[in-house]
Amino acid sequence: MVEPRRITYVASEKLAKTSSLLPSNRNRSTFVHALITAFDLLRPSPSAASRVVSLLRPSPASESDLTAYHDRCYVDALLADPPGPDRTTCNEFGLEGDCAFFPGLREYALGVAGASMAAARELAEGRCDIAICWDGGRHHAHKSLASGFCYVNDCVLALLVLRRASPAPSPSLDPGNVRKKSRVMYLDLDVHYGDGVAAAFRGAGARGQVLTLSIHHAALGFFPASEHAVLPDISSAAFDPFALSLPLHAGASCATFARVWRTVDRVLEAFAPDYIVLQCGVDGLAEDPLGAWNWSLGGEGGLAWCVQRVLDSPAKVLLLGGGGYSLPNTARAWALLTSLACGVPLSPDTPIPNHAGFTVYAPSFTLDVPPSNVRDENTEDYLTEVDAIFERVVEILRTRLAL
Repeated sequence: MVEPRRITYVASEKLAKTSSLLPSNRNRSTFVHALITAFDLLRPSPSAASRVVSLLRPSPASESDLTAYHDRCYVDALLADPPGPDRTTCNEFGLEGDCAFFPGLREYALGVAGASMAAARELAEGRCDIAICWDGGRHHAHKSLASGFCYVNDCVLALLVLRRASPAPSPSLDPGNVRKKSRVMYLDLDVHYGDGVAAAFRGAGARGQVLTLSIHHAALGFFPASEHAVLPDISSAAFDPFALSLPLHAGASCATFARVWRTVDRVLEAFAPDYIVLQCGVDGLAEDPLGAWNWSLGGEGGLAWCVQRVLDSPAKVLLLGGGGYSLPNTARAWALLTSLACGVPLSPDTPIPNHAGFTVYAPSFTLDVPPSNVRDENTEDYLTEVDAIFERVVEILRTRLAL
């Protein structure tokens, strides 16, 4: 008899309130959790007997939890009470501009870090197969630098928890060839390059155990500016097959994602992770204020299609949030992804249920985020180049893993 797949949904009223204080995403967390609750996705369902869903109310991280990755001097400045170190300190640690202090920052930083780490521990300690933490996914923060609305890198902290975990039992692996260490893959779907996570694991210290792959928009002047946000150059001495970047041009659509997902599947097959941390930033959806891509929720190559392929893999999966600057569309997307994870998939044309946030879903009042008429500038020539480069990358990856 096949054991039911266990899903843990990490959330609490306190965390939603503090997350909703984040200036870049005010009230977003409250609306996301309200819509998921309105769809009744977390209750037992006879139509999903193969799933067991539980709610986990996480505890805040401790200051020492943050120093598992972040420098102590940065943590001290970030969590200063009362807040607001001097201007020089703010500049040194990036605590200004888009990452300025705001009321509730201390509670927010500790709450988000604690939530993502709790979700990772549920996976690492064998209590669930899929964990969901939509308040997480802050992928730009560095060891001692806040960046891009990200104050703590909860993605890195979760990955560190999973890297220390025992390899997850897998029917696809030869019992006589059990791994001594787990393999963890970080896959980033946010429209911005996941620079903070890539920087944390680039280099020999994590080689062979953690692989990062960021699919993101690339254009001159687009945040974040990074020499690493380009297609891999296998001829470079700095090339690292465990820190991968897949940039896409403007207007990336479902057709483009369906095409490049061949590459994702090849990397997944070669690396064969025990755990996957999937950052589900949705600022690449059509109608997001950033306007870089033209991605939609449904259909082949849509966000739901891509995430379902990850959920269908043998690995245990942690779903994290991330970017998303259209409040109703972010809630739509994460509600739909929650329904997939919980085994009760909603159709994109599902009506929005009546609840306190109902009016923000005008004028369609459905779950769908349809594409616009924006031109997809990812040409056949470019996608063929991506295929060719990553075919070689996967060969190198297999060779490195066999050593």
